[in-house]
Amino acid sequence: MVLRRWLSDRMHSCKHRSPANSKAIVNMNSEGDVKALVEAARARLQAGDRKEALQLSQQAVDVDAEHPPALFLLGVALRLNGSLDEAIQKLSDFLVLAPGVAQGRYERGLARYSRGDLLEAVNDLQQAVEIDPSFANAWRTLSEVLLAQGNEDEAAKAHARSVLTREVDPALRQATELFAAGRVGVAEGICREYLRINPTDVNAMRLLADIGYKLGIMEEAVQLYQRCLELAPDYHMARHKYALALSKQDKFEAAMEQVNHLIKIDPNNVAYKTLHAAIASSAGRFDEAHVVYEDVLARVPDAVTILTSYGHSLRYSGKGEKAAIIYRRAIAADAGHGDAYWSLANLKTVKFTAAEAEDMTKRLLAIAGDSPDKYHLAFAVGKALEDLKDYSGSFDAYKAGNEIKRRYSGYDAEDNTQRIDDSIAVCDDKFISQLDEGGHPDSSPIFIVGLPRSGSTLLEQILASHSQVEATAELHFISRIAAQLEGIRKRGELRRYPKLLADLSRDERIALGQQYLDACSVYRSNGTKFIDKLPNNFMHVALIRAILPNATVIDARRSPMAACFANFKQLFAEGQPFTYSLEDIGHYYADYQRLMLHWQQVMPGQCLTVEYENVVGDLEGQVARMLEHCSLDFEDACVSFHENDRAVRSASSEQVRQPIFQGGLEQWRHFESALGPLKNVLNSRGLAID
Repeated sequence: MVLRRWLSDRMHSCKHRSPANSKAIVNMNSEGDVKALVEAARARLQAGDRKEALQLSQQAVDVDAEHPPALFLLGVALRLNGSLDEAIQKLSDFLVLAPGVAQGRYERGLARYSRGDLLEAVNDLQQAVEIDPSFANAWRTLSEVLLAQGNEDEAAKAHARSVLTREVDPALRQATELFAAGRVGVAEGICREYLRINPTDVNAMRLLADIGYKLGIMEEAVQLYQRCLELAPDYHMARHKYALALSKQDKFEAAMEQVNHLIKIDPNNVAYKTLHAAIASSAGRFDEAHVVYEDVLARVPDAVTILTSYGHSLRYSGKGEKAAIIYRRAIAADAGHGDAYWSLANLKTVKFTAAEAEDMTKRLLAIAGDSPDKYHLAFAVGKALEDLKDYSGSFDAYKAGNEIKRRYSGYDAEDNTQRIDDSIAVCDDKFISQLDEGGHPDSSPIFIVGLPRSGSTLLEQILASHSQVEATAELHFISRIAAQLEGIRKRGELRRYPKLLADLSRDERIALGQQYLDACSVYRSNGTKFIDKLPNNFMHVALIRAILPNATVIDARRSPMAACFANFKQLFAEGQPFTYSLEDIGHYYADYQRLMLHWQQVMPGQCLTVEYENVVGDLEGQVARMLEHCSLDFEDACVSFHENDRAVRSASSEQVRQPIFQGGLEQWRHFESALGPLKNVLNSRGLAID
């Protein structure tokens, strides 16, 4: 209706416009001819007759090549008939004459999306909603394109804004506006109260699910998306997010069922195909994921976020050289895409040239304000300059990236120290003795714990080279069980975990052990033992003892300065918020060592400490220690670990495919003059730094 009124207004105004040149005048009735042809073309479009509409709108443009409504309808008709390049050209001609028309930006955005120009499509759609904030279809399409790019947060905000384009309850409107503005916590409270009164409002359900997804409360998000789809099965955007939330819980088969449902509805939808590839990759089905990524990129060859995601999948599957090529394609498509630079640098096998480092530095300095592109690029510049031995410039870049990332993270070092204090105070000898009986008897799990960047991936690679051991991933199932036991804790309320472990019955402990094993099964094939390499599980050794008393625990240890600085210069894809400040890292390391010492005292023999420096200096001896601790016979393949071509999902994925590298032991000393704040913390906590 809005489009029809706009076309009518434009045709009326065109009666008073003089054509730009005489070629636009066919006869004395040319304006009347154009008006009639435009009206007829519009009617045919509404009737679904695309070919006839194309012919009529082309005739109108032949009469007057600068008649805005005629150009607009021709662009729309060309798009609907699949002539995307011509459609974009005609709509661009239209926008020269009528730059402030939101519908023109929207239509060109649709054409660019169909052609695979995702960045340009986002730009057009954003301009459309800036011109007309009440443009619901533009907001919804923008959300879909952002999802195709993998930008889940902004997609959710765009979808929320689409809800605001119609009449909604004032409370829901307020919650939606707060969510779109990034005030997630306040939005959550209002949305919950609104749903208490209006329990079947699918838009409110979707909003609360998106809030839960953003906050990492996946169990509730999954339940809300599921309920939303029960009430509105055709709510495709909710189904898309439902699949993502399921995959975040490692429920890959269930997630793929939702993906297949969407693809059956729209087989050529780029967003659905990209979702398929992402979930297949997360499930470790790399060959399947790569076929889909190649298919998507044949349609959208310059989609930088999809290229970058494909690079990640290639890297983790052991195809580092091809990953580097794909990351460089992403940089060529968008030289401002910081994630592609960092991903290339993070391979650890690629060295930027001096000219590339200079160009990257200039781009970094040109970015105003905080953004993911800026901190990604800062870490990449830090790595590039470090390789070129410009240690001062490298540290400045690492520091800049960390400062931005820390502002995003909201990490609380004091709260983390309190958690360690609570665990030490609660889990004394008497407490641990209560856990001696019960729990699931399975002895297959091997937990590698510690700090990231301390050699845990190397130990995993060594053990996974044994014929009876398989690697899985950095699994979050133990921490999820801990959160499940803790439940929802009100502000100011004392933690119940780990104290509540002593209250678990034998049956409950066995059931929780089985819950963990069942969750891990999706990552397992036929190994006698398997590795769970999430470093942060050092917090939960008491829980592991309670539910899996026969599991093996190995502490991957690295000297304080080397470990802490390695974390400072590493940008993690998610989690590890303590790594973005030298002081925070120092306190975290000290707390980690303090807790591991406590576990060794109250559970002697449970945890084997393996120091990275000793592995580098005496590989065969340390391999023998680990295998004995795991009750495994010695195998030479564990010493030749770099020949194992398994998939590796960590920052060290390329490094562990090479023989032991000794040069990394003292890398931190190149930066020693800048590491005073870290030294001060470690000294104050009684740790030797040399």
